[in-house]
Amino acid sequence: MEVHERFCPECRGELRLIGEEVSERLEYVPASLHVLEDVCRKYACKSGCTVVTAEKPKQVIDKGLAGPGLLAHVAVSKYGDHLPLHRQEWIFARQGVELSRKTMCDWMGRSAEVLGSLFEEMKGRVLSSKVMQTDDTPVAVLDRSLTRTRTGRIWTYVGDGDHPYTVYDYTPSWSRDGPDEFMKDFSGYLQADAYPGYDKLYTDAGREITEVACWAHTRRRFYEAQSSDLMRSTVMLTYIRILYDVEREARDMKLDANERLALRREKSVPVLADIKAYLDREHGAVLPKSPEGKAISYALSNWEALVRYCEDGDLEIDNNGAERSLRGIAVGRSNWLFFGSDNGGQTAAILTSFITTCKRHRIDPYAYLRDIFERIPAHPEDRLEELLPDRWQAAREPAAQ
Repeated sequence: MEVHERFCPECRGELRLIGEEVSERLEYVPASLHVLEDVCRKYACKSGCTVVTAEKPKQVIDKGLAGPGLLAHVAVSKYGDHLPLHRQEWIFARQGVELSRKTMCDWMGRSAEVLGSLFEEMKGRVLSSKVMQTDDTPVAVLDRSLTRTRTGRIWTYVGDGDHPYTVYDYTPSWSRDGPDEFMKDFSGYLQADAYPGYDKLYTDAGREITEVACWAHTRRRFYEAQSSDLMRSTVMLTYIRILYDVEREARDMKLDANERLALRREKSVPVLADIKAYLDREHGAVLPKSPEGKAISYALSNWEALVRYCEDGDLEIDNNGAERSLRGIAVGRSNWLFFGSDNGGQTAAILTSFITTCKRHRIDPYAYLRDIFERIPAHPEDRLEELLPDRWQAAREPAAQ
């Protein structure tokens, strides 16, 4: 308030302060980049026969320009926020910093290499799960020997509640060799779609892998068949909705595994028996190659695996956890369009594993990666588990209290 406004318009007496009104508004302050200097002092004896230089702090990229915060920012921007490197290049240019996309690409490759051992630690824990979910999605890959891109694959592997990590793997093709190699040390329940490449895993007695099918995939086939056979599709969709109502009831009641299994045996098993009888009856009444016929055949051929979730309360009715973990890949590929090489695919798989797992634990992936990039160059190999996202978060919580 101006000085001349501090007087009463009636009596011209001076106004005194009796309170205040506070209002808020949100303002944006652009991010800033700083140049940090590491000074390593040199010491020498008086005779000049010995010169000693203080050791420079270990960096993720030795003699590199990027600090841990910048590496974390570029990684999260690309693999978490789906911002391609060429767009980041433009953004940095607006801030007066010239960083080429090629340089940032090299940074991401080196960052993935540094995180490689920690990634293997996280991967081993996912493979120790009692129940693991998996799925895959195609990605375009640049191939210099071709006139167009070829199709690679990103696979997701989602650990259970006792092993709360999500890891990704990249393969140059859709061959079964990818999941076969990745899961060579896994035994337990594997929930996936009906991809034939998994069949060998279930039939190999030495693997001890039990198939669990997905009711969401089954429902999708009947949903798509509505245009050709509305009546039969509607019957099946109604049956499946009842199964999901039971799962919703279990979630709302916050049942543990044993209680959820008891509820399924009480309410879901009778419905599954009715579904099986209906499918057996209608199977011969539809054309085998019609959408409805294919949907019924799919359900019957996978029936044993579809009802398996009623054998153990730790199992889920569908594979949606794995499907959700691939949404970021689907959004990302519409922005960055393709991987520049197979190495680029593996770099994306490693960095996305950490970012997705951070989101799973509601951790800021930038804060996590920045701290890890600072610590991991000098961190003991035999204590890598301390740097896993959930362990990292647990260690920080007491300090924040």
